[in-house]
Amino acid sequence: MKKDSLKGWFKSGAPGVWISAGAVAMAVIMTIGLLSVIAVRGLGHFWPADLVQATYKVPGQADHTVIGEVVQSEQVPRERLKGAGLPVPDDGPQFMTRALIKVGNRDLNGSDFTWVIGDWLVDEQRPAELMTLERREWGNFYGYLVSVKQDGRVLASGAAAWDELQARLKRANQLNRELQALEKKDIGAINHGLERLRLQGRKLELEGKLDAAAQADMQAERAELDSRYKAIEERLLSLHQAFARDSLVARDGNGREVEINLSKVVHATQPNAMSSVSKLTTYFAKVWEFLSDDPREANTEGGIFPAIFGTVMMTLIMAVIVTPFGVLAAVYLREYARQGPVTRLIRIAVNNLAGVPAIVYGVFGLGFFVYVLGGSIDRLFFPEALPAPTLGTPGLLWASLTLALLAVPVVIVATEEGLARIPRTVREGSLALGATKAETLWKIVLPMASPAMMTGMILAVARAAGEVAPLMLVGVVKLAPSLPLDGNYPYLHLDQKIMHLGFHIYDVGFQSPNVEAARPLVYATALLLVLVIATLNLSAVWIRNHLREKYKALDS
Repeated sequence: MKKDSLKGWFKSGAPGVWISAGAVAMAVIMTIGLLSVIAVRGLGHFWPADLVQATYKVPGQADHTVIGEVVQSEQVPRERLKGAGLPVPDDGPQFMTRALIKVGNRDLNGSDFTWVIGDWLVDEQRPAELMTLERREWGNFYGYLVSVKQDGRVLASGAAAWDELQARLKRANQLNRELQALEKKDIGAINHGLERLRLQGRKLELEGKLDAAAQADMQAERAELDSRYKAIEERLLSLHQAFARDSLVARDGNGREVEINLSKVVHATQPNAMSSVSKLTTYFAKVWEFLSDDPREANTEGGIFPAIFGTVMMTLIMAVIVTPFGVLAAVYLREYARQGPVTRLIRIAVNNLAGVPAIVYGVFGLGFFVYVLGGSIDRLFFPEALPAPTLGTPGLLWASLTLALLAVPVVIVATEEGLARIPRTVREGSLALGATKAETLWKIVLPMASPAMMTGMILAVARAAGEVAPLMLVGVVKLAPSLPLDGNYPYLHLDQKIMHLGFHIYDVGFQSPNVEAARPLVYATALLLVLVIATLNLSAVWIRNHLREKYKALDS
């Protein structure tokens, strides 16, 4: 009886349901777990950690003081430490504690991370006076504030120096923002105008139209730009002098003093003396800087705003390009093409294109889009710029087109499936009421199939936004000097190279000279990439659901 009931249970299909549900649950748990690990390790990097000061007593060596943040701790076999050349005694426990400490002060120590044996660290303290200096170069500095200077003259020292430092640092950061605005916006506009004049003169020369009147006009405009540049140059000189006025003197744990100009300091904090509220405020400020600032120190410090902007801009341009081509191809195959061997062969080719490795698209984009198409456009429309390429070099446009080519099979397949689900009676009813085939298609069929088109767009965005390999060949670089969207005509510069979150992760994780400093940024950037893709997909899902509700009555 029990055997028959078990056989009936299997025949009912319940085991398959339970297995499917279990697989989905496991996939969800693993995804949430992975994102949680990435979030904890990435977002934890921005928390102002307490600083530890301890004496490091290595057997047979002179004692020295260690100051820094404890990054991680682990148990290591004694024999492994002995094999690494450490003076570990033969007797004692089998395992010893080893800790990774971020000691900073790379300009003094040569490296800002070091492994220490926990058993050799003695007299651990957390003095409230210990400070963390986040610098624009050479990473963090950990130590004590000795004094604050102006033009080499000591203004404050001891306990009074901290408040003076904060006031001077606020002024220095304001000057730095003014400098960045002048260098990027104002001087960038002048350089753009000078380059435009140079190309205009070269074009007139090639056309044989560079007469005296044209030269006079260009000379007058160039003189006006030079005048503006001299005024900005004077302002820059005064800002640089004011920027370099203040400095501080700091002392590390071993008594070495170093003078640091405030133009090289971003933030100064005393994490051991900060309350939980102050740490939380600092944490959110550092997260915002990560999202809004430019990168520093070979992308291992600072922000990643150019990579965010490049990723979103490239994905949006890709979506604008791929949608009409994918939809038109699907409409032709489903509604107009004669259903025969050739059409079936085309569908097989489209399905196979969706499985082609991404790097192959990158090689094709480099060879066809950049060298053939871009080079031809340069010869036809930008001869005055040759031999320097305009569009015949990797850039935003070719990266977007390469991604569009990679994603168009997904859009075609999804749109075809949506068109196939539209009942034949809807088409026949529209034709019976006097509508033409084109009117039926564009006013009835395509709107009803729009949710399927959005599904294809979601899949295309999800794949394209995370691709890295093809983009390395057609327009993505380690560091882009400026954004492709600015106030200079034509405002959107499709020929410029861009940064990308996926390539940023690869560069920081595998090409960085400072692996330990780069590791938390890899997690933070990976989490941000997932959030950007999720945001784009959720926007498309909302549009799809809105369209589905709008045309539900027609579909039924």
